[in-house]
Amino acid sequence: MKLRLYSLLLGLALSSSCVWAQTEKETEASTSDSIKKEIISKGESTLQEMRKQQIEDSIRRSYLESQLLSSRRTDVYEQRKLVEELTLLKSRDSLLMAKRRLKVDSLRTVNKGAPVAPFNDTLFTVFNAIGSYSAKERAKGTSERIQQLESNYEFKTDSLIVQQTEDNWLLLWRDQTILSVNEHDALWANKGAGELTESYRQIIVQAIDQYREEHSLTRLLTSTGIAIVVVLSVGLIIFGLSKSVNLLNARILKSKRKRFKGITFKGYQLISPTQELKYIWFVTGLLRWLLILTVIYLALPILFNLFPSTKGYAPILIGYFMSPLKKVGLAVIDYFPDLVTVIVVYFIFHYALKILKYFAEELAKGSLVINGFYSDWALPTYHILRVLLMAFFLVVIFPYLPGAQSDIFKGVSVFIGVLFTFSSAGALGNIVAGLMLTYMRSFVVGDRVKFGDVTGDIVEKSLLVTRIRTPNNEVVSIPNSQIMGNHTINYSAEADQQGLIINTKVAMAYEVPWQTFHELAKAAVARTELLETTPEPFIFQSSLDDYYVTYQINAYTRHPHRQAFIYSELHKHVMDVFHEAGIEMVSPKYHAVRDGAIKDMPEKYRGVPLRSFHVDIKATKEGE
Repeated sequence: MKLRLYSLLLGLALSSSCVWAQTEKETEASTSDSIKKEIISKGESTLQEMRKQQIEDSIRRSYLESQLLSSRRTDVYEQRKLVEELTLLKSRDSLLMAKRRLKVDSLRTVNKGAPVAPFNDTLFTVFNAIGSYSAKERAKGTSERIQQLESNYEFKTDSLIVQQTEDNWLLLWRDQTILSVNEHDALWANKGAGELTESYRQIIVQAIDQYREEHSLTRLLTSTGIAIVVVLSVGLIIFGLSKSVNLLNARILKSKRKRFKGITFKGYQLISPTQELKYIWFVTGLLRWLLILTVIYLALPILFNLFPSTKGYAPILIGYFMSPLKKVGLAVIDYFPDLVTVIVVYFIFHYALKILKYFAEELAKGSLVINGFYSDWALPTYHILRVLLMAFFLVVIFPYLPGAQSDIFKGVSVFIGVLFTFSSAGALGNIVAGLMLTYMRSFVVGDRVKFGDVTGDIVEKSLLVTRIRTPNNEVVSIPNSQIMGNHTINYSAEADQQGLIINTKVAMAYEVPWQTFHELAKAAVARTELLETTPEPFIFQSSLDDYYVTYQINAYTRHPHRQAFIYSELHKHVMDVFHEAGIEMVSPKYHAVRDGAIKDMPEKYRGVPLRSFHVDIKATKEGE
């Protein structure tokens, strides 16, 4: 359930990141378009103001020239003033024209113009508006009128003429205006208005002639024949490829026993000869389909280019194939310096880890000794340093990864980090507890320990859990965080040095002297297997109860894993020793009504004299 929830959250985060990124791109695009439109509008206004000033200066200049002609027989001083003003107006006109050219050049990066494309190919581009018609509307209207000319069979290319008016140059067919060119258009084209109009006329005539020629019946029949040849050629190539692959597969099958032995690693067969043959057949089949698809893909642009109606799809199809390759190639070339950096950093960290691992293994084997550093710390310390080095390696190479600076990459990285943090809180707690247990050295694998109410031998100790095998051969897994939260009893910690003290309590009647009990208890310890006589066992009188004395027998053993067996043997020998001495073990909870003639012990020990006393009350009274 948690995995599904995390997967759902990850999917929502990725989708929201993509939607947000797309929305942001659209917002940026719309903002950029509005800024461009504003810049173009301001630029056109500036150009119009300059043009208006030039027109006013031209009118003034015409007036001054007429005044100059009429004043040739008058005052010389007045003529000089007229000449100076005319010179000033001419220089200002030249300056305004230069400014207009500079302004147009600055607008070229922003104003891409509107293409005139009546037959899907761009003939020329319109950059500025005329009156209330924008550049886009002018281009659209011109394209429609050119299409009407082509569809009109009365139209002859030599009937298209150029005509000059007061403000514009017009391209006319009969009484219909196809397009108009003003001084602003000429300025954008770096040509004169008449020259630009004539060039437009030639372009339109060539485009109409070419379009009519491409759509002629002769051209269509020729293209159809070529298309049939191309299709048949593609079919033959595909047939040949299929036959070649089938022959290759048959030859591979014949040489199966000679060349295919399978893949074996350390005595284990990873891949059988039959599987190896199937994999090779799969590869040959995949290559066949790749070649077939490549042939078809290359043939489609040829077919599309044969017919005018589908000619525009050819570059699109080629672009679908070449554009990704180009992008990948450019991305690889651009990324190559960063890739070299990543490779260098990788090798540095790789050999640093190798050196670290070598010292860790030497410390673990005991070949290298560091005072205060235990050998069982070596590998855990190596793993900790390894994780830290890998994390540091990722931090170092992160800025050099492709796409690392993108907002989506950063957002997904943060989301995965947060998801990992919340989902692994318990696991991280167990890992930290496992590391602390390792360095505390509370126990090692093989120790007999007790965690809470679980007693057994350590069979596995990892960063997450510790596994214990109980005396009943049950394997109990305990999270390390629980072990850290409870006390731990280690029975094996001092077993090899002083030994583990085995203790058991025995209740005995008051009439048995404590010296006798000590002697017999030590004899029972001496008989018990796996108990040490050195150090010498010792006995405590742990309590003086109402009807008996409680003794505690303590003895040393170096076999903590055999506690159950040792306790059983000790209890058995205690009973035997006391019965052999004729001492009844009837405490602490034992009630009997008898005359004392029969001892409460196994029958084979009843012949031993009872160590007890008897008081004859009748004889005592007679004596009195």
